[in-house]
Amino acid sequence: MGGTFDPIHHGHLVAAEEARWQFDLEKVLFLPTGQPWQKPVGVSPAEDRYQMTVIATASNPAFAVSRVEIEHPGPTYTVDTLRRLRAELGESTRLYFITGADAVLHILTWKDRDEVLGLAEFIAATRPGYALARLSDLMPGLSERLHPMEIPMLAISSTEIRARVARGAPIQYLVPDGVVRYVAERGLYRSDTVEAGDRSLTQYGGA
Repeated sequence: MGGTFDPIHHGHLVAAEEARWQFDLEKVLFLPTGQPWQKPVGVSPAEDRYQMTVIATASNPAFAVSRVEIEHPGPTYTVDTLRRLRAELGESTRLYFITGADAVLHILTWKDRDEVLGLAEFIAATRPGYALARLSDLMPGLSERLHPMEIPMLAISSTEIRARVARGAPIQYLVPDGVVRYVAERGLYRSDTVEAGDRSLTQYGGA
């Protein structure tokens, strides 16, 4: 499950657990991005995002967090990450990439998109207003590699959480308690401005 996780919130966790249950996954591996090529401006330090993800997932034995992207120098691309995971896990492992439906709709802009689809199947957490069928029209055969997944509606976004911290509003119950404490202790997101339009790739149930 890839994303900036800036910060990780309950919407991410619900989507991950729903994917684990619906697709009978052995493990869900969270992949905080290092320097994401599509969101290079205004992203918090990778180590902070990694630590928040570790804190948020610690209570679920089926969840794990990888440093594979944050330790990669330069911009990170999904295809490079999947190549490394495939080499590590072997050809017999069935890989799924869990993300939001809004991110999947941008797959045509991804680096080496055909190889990406060959390396992993995609689980797309659906939100109202996103027509995944149009991707199948543009890329025949995609339907076999793309699995829509309905999840409980949670109107939470990382953008709104950052904005709430910046104006001094509480974020308790939007993120795990440990993440609330980490954000406070590290002084994250405390500014007068929040990057316009900088929305989490994996925000579910609305912005």
